[in-house]
Amino acid sequence: MQGRQFSNDTEIARAGKKFLDRSLPKPEWTHAAHFAVSLWLVRHRSGLDLDTEMPGLIRAYNDATGTANTDTSGYHETITRASLAAVRALLTAEPSRPLHEILDGLLVSPLGDSKWLLAYWSRERLFSVEARRHWLPPDLKPLPY
Repeated sequence: MQGRQFSNDTEIARAGKKFLDRSLPKPEWTHAAHFAVSLWLVRHRSGLDLDTEMPGLIRAYNDATGTANTDTSGYHETITRASLAAVRALLTAEPSRPLHEILDGLLVSPLGDSKWLLAYWSRERLFSVEARRHWLPPDLKPLPY
């Protein structure tokens, strides 16, 4: 896959660690990086309760990179929880497969499109202030995992 951001698990681990210490350069915080970091956190930081700690981690990273956490920008609860559910399903299905291979498969699947959630949520619901602040279940069809 030409132009991919992560060609091995070492690069994914680097991104995960730099996300945690808030030193990952903002231009590297791509759609692929969101999933790569989530895959790494779920697999290698099992001591973190991501359902409760991820909001603070993302908000802190956003603050460090100049992204405001507001009702229209920054952390988004519904997107985060849906993405974590997808990552957990992928890791459960292939618990020993290298993360970069899982990520490569993810990126050529519907999840690789940054608009993938619009298959499950209406634009109005997904981008509402309520969905940004709290988990809102899909209104178009249930998530497959």
